[in-house]
Amino acid sequence: MARRTTQSAQSGAQKTRTPDSRTSAKTAKPAPRRQQAAAPQPPERQQEPADRPAADTTAERPEAQKHGEVTAQREERYGLTAEPPEFHRAYHFQPPEEQHGIMAIDAASKAMLARMTAGVTPFGLTSKFFTWWLHAASSPGKQVQLADHATRSWARFLGFAAHATQSAEADPCIEPMEHDHRFDDDAWHQYPYNLMQQGFLLTQDWWYRATNDVDGLERHDEQVVSFVTRQMLDLVSPTNFLWTNPVVAERTREEGGRNLIRGAEHFVEDWERLTSDRPPVGAEDFVPGRDLATAEGRVVHRTHLMELIQYTPKTDKVAAEPLLIVPAWIMKYYILDLSPDNSLIRHLVDQGFTVFAMSWRNPDARDRDLGMEEYAAAVEAAIDAVQAIVPGRKVHGVGYCLGGTLLTAKAAQMARDGEDRLASLTLFATQTDFSEPGELGLFISESEVSYLEHMMWDRGYLDSQQMAGAFQLLRSNDLIWSRYIQEYLLGEREEMFDLMAWNADSTRMPYRMHSEYLRRLFLENQLSNGKFELNGGPVAVSNIEAPIFCVSTTRDHIAPWQSVYKLHLVADTDITFVLTNGGHNAGIVSEPGHAGRSYRIRCTREGERYLAPETWREHAEQRDGSWWPALTEWLREESSGETAPPAMGSETYRPKEEAPGTYVFQR
Repeated sequence: MARRTTQSAQSGAQKTRTPDSRTSAKTAKPAPRRQQAAAPQPPERQQEPADRPAADTTAERPEAQKHGEVTAQREERYGLTAEPPEFHRAYHFQPPEEQHGIMAIDAASKAMLARMTAGVTPFGLTSKFFTWWLHAASSPGKQVQLADHATRSWARFLGFAAHATQSAEADPCIEPMEHDHRFDDDAWHQYPYNLMQQGFLLTQDWWYRATNDVDGLERHDEQVVSFVTRQMLDLVSPTNFLWTNPVVAERTREEGGRNLIRGAEHFVEDWERLTSDRPPVGAEDFVPGRDLATAEGRVVHRTHLMELIQYTPKTDKVAAEPLLIVPAWIMKYYILDLSPDNSLIRHLVDQGFTVFAMSWRNPDARDRDLGMEEYAAAVEAAIDAVQAIVPGRKVHGVGYCLGGTLLTAKAAQMARDGEDRLASLTLFATQTDFSEPGELGLFISESEVSYLEHMMWDRGYLDSQQMAGAFQLLRSNDLIWSRYIQEYLLGEREEMFDLMAWNADSTRMPYRMHSEYLRRLFLENQLSNGKFELNGGPVAVSNIEAPIFCVSTTRDHIAPWQSVYKLHLVADTDITFVLTNGGHNAGIVSEPGHAGRSYRIRCTREGERYLAPETWREHAEQRDGSWWPALTEWLREESSGETAPPAMGSETYRPKEEAPGTYVFQR
């Protein structure tokens, strides 16, 4: 079988395969994978002739034995080993209660401190700012450059101020960044607000230069310091205050301050809902089973971790192979079954597919010891149930975000163990290589993970509010400050819609699971390095032979498309890659007829040369509209034909509650 030259993101190693036709590889019986060559055995010693005297080694053997014993004693006494122990330390999850007794003091004190800092470690940030300051202080050239830039910026600002007092048409010193829409209103071009705007943007630009391109400072440290500095500057942006925001000031004059009274009422209402763990205003109008998650189906299997939902067929014939959807364990599954007009599950059923979906349990403190092995076992239990209900057929696996990562690891484990159970893999916004995780990586370091572990040890889980807060910080202007201005200063409630209501219906994560996936995937990048272990041994994504349909989005700040694209470096099969416009969720919920949608698509066949992300983008076919029809067409091509719809459930997996089941209502 032809194999594409696979580039390792860590080691740079390459492997080549003998070219062959793909058609014959698919039809022929796959040859067994080559086993590791056994170590050569020494030749059998021939018996010495009886009349030949044996060599006398009595004088040599005691001395050699004595030397070996002395060496072993020295190694045992001084802790000497063949190689430094630092390079042999492997991660093993060890809860604080299993550590040395005195270490429990650290866990208790840090858990208490974590409540006051909302789970953000002050130690890691302090060390990074100190490292930045130390490198900047020892770089006189950088200091001179910053001083020169500040002088030039100040001179430009004074020139702008002189013209701005006379005309609103004065050329600005600096323009906002492309994604910054805080100053779009024309009122910001009027005096004196234009001075405030320009002064803020020049200050922001100077601090960006001060925290980046510092000689000797690691890029990750630069990004963290720059990000935190930007958050502090956004806090004092002129858009956030009554008298420095012309839009708010004008509204206040027009309404005589009634907008501020409404804003105060909104703030009190939001605070009451937050402290009582109630959903945001308007979310009560979007109830799963009534307004959302309305696709018809039944729960056919339930374990402690998940419910398996089988959806009712809507066509006389269906594709022979069923679909199994594995959502991320940090989200409710019905992101793919929102309103009837934008439900991917409903779309797949209407297109003639038998669809199953997993609905994860919302864990609590009692589930603190559930880890990635247990979640992977739940995926296997779902596959078992699907194949029992649709016997004799493989399964099209569909994974979303971290659910896709888990499904990929499970597929690699099954490939390693010779289990040919998957007809294809479909991955939505899924990373398999976490060496460049994007903006979310700013929150992930050894210090932060250790800090979170202590906090979760105290509770037994990670609160959904903390995860949501981290995502909001990544887009603070859009998700925090714009809402603050809209609802509290202008007094206008933002209208709730289905995707926002789903986003507010978040889930918790067990202590062990969250610790393991942060360490094993983000910190150590084990999946792409062949070190991620499932069922007692490491797995390799390159072992997966099922074709892959991978979808990424252009504005994904959780799983950047360039990072998702690294699947081409670790997988060794046909990959149809789709790049669609939109964000992490909005780009996936892209139903046909959605205005303004477009995507690029290209299939990289097994054996083709690797293309860099931007090169792929240039060569990929540009299409308008939703990518959903491209997915259904691809699934049909990877199916073996059509058949009559299967029955709901089976003798072993009897239908239970109607969809969306019971786990989706857990809070």
